[in-house]
Amino acid sequence: MNPKIKKIKEFWKDFSSNKVAVVSLIVFMLILFVAVFAPLVSPTDPYDLNTVSIMNSRLAPFSEDFSGNYFLLGTDGAGRDMVSAIFYGLRVSLGVGVLSGIFALIIGSFFGISAAFFGGKYESVVMRIVDIQLSFPSILVALIILAAFGKGVEKTIIALILVQWAYYARTARSSALVELNKEYVDAARCLAFSNTRIMFKHILPNCMAPLIVVGTLQTAHAISLEATLSFLGLGLPITEPSLGLLIGNGFEYMYSGDYWISIFPGVALLITVASINLVGDHLRDMFNPRLH
Repeated sequence: MNPKIKKIKEFWKDFSSNKVAVVSLIVFMLILFVAVFAPLVSPTDPYDLNTVSIMNSRLAPFSEDFSGNYFLLGTDGAGRDMVSAIFYGLRVSLGVGVLSGIFALIIGSFFGISAAFFGGKYESVVMRIVDIQLSFPSILVALIILAAFGKGVEKTIIALILVQWAYYARTARSSALVELNKEYVDAARCLAFSNTRIMFKHILPNCMAPLIVVGTLQTAHAISLEATLSFLGLGLPITEPSLGLLIGNGFEYMYSGDYWISIFPGVALLITVASINLVGDHLRDMFNPRLH
């Protein structure tokens, strides 16, 4: 049997031993499918002015309009179908969370591994910057960045990258310090391989397991953080809807009894973040040698 296929089977056998993690992974895959193919699976385009009518404003769940259109989760204050709005909101929230996580992983891994590899004053400077940033709450750092540069998709992604990279840098440095004491690194140095090749072709692949675990947990954190920023009106603009904006838009109607406008996007956000966190928790247990 191919060694790679054998490793994949062994990994899935370990992962599937936790039924909660398996169910969480299935739920997240369904959410990801809905988010990616939102224009195809949504009943309507909630942001197309030709299909949205203000006459359908704040219809309760399981309602029909005068044209016979059925609204499973009701409509919001602008008459948009809540199912469609949630699907599109998931698309934006997941996109922002995943993109910011990928770039933060790249930046944090570079500085973490290079700090462990070169050591000295460079390592001290990098790790002091990491320590200073991690001493502040993530939401505070993101608020300062967005307050200075304004709101927008690109600016929100940049803010989340600057918030997250330090977590990846600390994890990458810790893993790289362990790998630097192994024989394959000494062999690569004896063969006069370049520092770049040793760091990113030999050390980085062996550091990916903990980085993947941190990546799953940080992605969930980024999604919830973006929702918080959008709810406060500092994240994404109205033209780029997210779950946080949907929750914020419906908050003003809570006291009038129109609970569904905020509650259903909130439940979608909760399920998304919880499914990612449960998968990440199980991966952390799998890669923890103390538990084996």
